[in-house]
Amino acid sequence: MALLKQLFTTEVGLFSAVGIGFMLCMLAFFVWLFTRNDAPRNGQKQS
Repeated sequence: MALLKQLFTTEVGLFSAVGIGFMLCMLAFFVWLFTRNDAPRNGQKQS
């Protein structure tokens, strides 16, 4: 519990929490980016 208190109350802890949150958001974005199916369907012209 003391570690969570330090994470959200100290300046260094807040920077760490923001960094961790940013990295998790980027991870989710890259998973979405590289797993989406953006190939054209059969019979469709590529524009």
